[in-house]
Amino acid sequence: MRLKNKSEFESVSIYRLGWSPVGNPLMTVCLYVIDNVMIDTGQPHMKKEALEIASIHKISRVLLTHHHEDHAGNAGDIQKKLGAMVSGHELTSAKMISGRRIMPYQYLVWGRASRCEVEALPEYIEHGNYRFENIYTPGHAKDHTVYLVKDRGWLFSGDLYLGNKIKYFRSDEQITDQIESLRKAINLDFDTLFCGHNPVLKNGKKALGIKLSFMEDLYGKCQEIWKKGIPLKTATKELGLREASIVKFISFGNASLENIIASAYSSFEKQRDMGLNNIEIDYH
Repeated sequence: MRLKNKSEFESVSIYRLGWSPVGNPLMTVCLYVIDNVMIDTGQPHMKKEALEIASIHKISRVLLTHHHEDHAGNAGDIQKKLGAMVSGHELTSAKMISGRRIMPYQYLVWGRASRCEVEALPEYIEHGNYRFENIYTPGHAKDHTVYLVKDRGWLFSGDLYLGNKIKYFRSDEQITDQIESLRKAINLDFDTLFCGHNPVLKNGKKALGIKLSFMEDLYGKCQEIWKKGIPLKTATKELGLREASIVKFISFGNASLENIIASAYSSFEKQRDMGLNNIEIDYH
């Protein structure tokens, strides 16, 4: 099944793309267009639709929030077809120019991203009547970046938000970095949250604050059971949480609830190894 829905908010065109070999899409992805600027490019399985959107809007500039397939997957093809300049964090550039191996579930759900030359971001980009300020927000990915259009109250947040609560982490996500990035973003001047999967068009800052509170609270609870010596294998049960079993199975453990707890435990162990075990970590 191929899904392409379009909606409008103020001067932003919102395209929601979804793909599945059978039945409804497992996950939909949003890309955004303002004039001839595109923020993120959708999953490779939806390359045809992404190229059609890019052509209709005569895209000349692409801004990437990070290198993951569902966000940067069609950047190379858009660049090749339209000559669009693609910009992103310098780590995004390194990932996109060299290509990288992906796991079977990533190929199944999104497809393999095309290689692409990515220009490292300046402090801000002015394009037409818009000024995009980039803010580095690692945690979900090392290269994760959000874009603020301050005078419109817009934040293009990639995967920083996703939802008020989350049920799983990729194995390379870092909970402390995400909390710090959420704290950084919550201090920005915006109301509309253009999330890569779940846009919040009004009261977006409030939604991001709820996500931050959830992450801080979870981190604090993880700290409590870690201090009690609860092993990682039984931590999920101890916290009264349910593992996202299907996701964990399909991803061979690369995406799971246990990964969130493992990231927290890792941060506590680093604190301990640095001799900071008596310092209370202010995340709850």
